[in-house]
Order: sequence, then C-alpha cells, then structure tokens
Amino acid sequence: MKYAFDNGWTEKARQIAKVLGYAWVIPERLAVVRSAGSKTRRTIARIHCMGKVMMLGMRQQKSFYVIELISEKFDRQPEQEQVETIIHELMHIPHTFGGGFRHHDHVCSGNVKAELSRYLMIKNSVGLNVPQAL
Repeated sequence: MKYAFDNGWTEKARQIAKVLGYAWVIPERLAVVRSAGSKTRRTIARIHCMGKVMMLGMRQQKSFYVIELISEKFDRQPEQEQVETIIHELMHIPHTFGGGFRHHDHVCSGNVKAELSRYLMIKNSVGLNVPQAL
C-alpha cells in the first residue's frame, strides 16, 4: 500500500465539517490521505485515530483524525457520492474529539443521507457550487 497526503481533500473535509456545523471537529487536527494498492472489495474510505493508550505512551495530549480515501474506489465515485463518503467518515468523529469513534448505529445510511441533504441545502442557499441532489 502507498499513502499520500491530499491537501485538496483535507481542505474540502474541513469545509464540509464547518458547513455542517461540526464544531467539535478541530480543523488543524483533521487530515485526509489517499491510499493506493488496497485489496479491499467494499471499503471506499476509512477513518483513523490514535487510541488513548498510544497517545499516552507517546505523551500526546490531543487526538488527531485521518480520513483515508482508497483511490481505486473513491476516485470512481461521482462528486456527490465523494462528498457523501467524506460526511460518512466525519460522522464517525465523536463530539469529544478524544480519540474514539462513533459506531454504525449512528453512522447509518439514513443519517448520512440526511446530513448530505442538509449540506446540499446549506451550500445551495448561499449560492456555492455543489453537486446536484440525487
């Protein structure tokens, strides 16, 4: 597997979090990387964070979240589905921003679609260029 930092998607993910009002997402502690060479069949993206034990062992006080975009899958998606994928991953970040994750009981298709609709409505109301609704 090869990984590369993606400045463009890092900025887009931070902007999406801001538009949706995810005030708990600390922009400077969120990054996006692209991976290539994954053998996964269904995964489009993943979110990573260092656990509390690792943070303690490394004497780190603040968590950091990384969204991994699996290029072979993510790049094939239409733009709106890419935004939906980013929203899905952002929804895994808990309000504590403390190194844990919200599970799929909260990050389910219905909730993600609702957040995508809300995002599109907010973006369209201020007249910014966004993908059209599904």
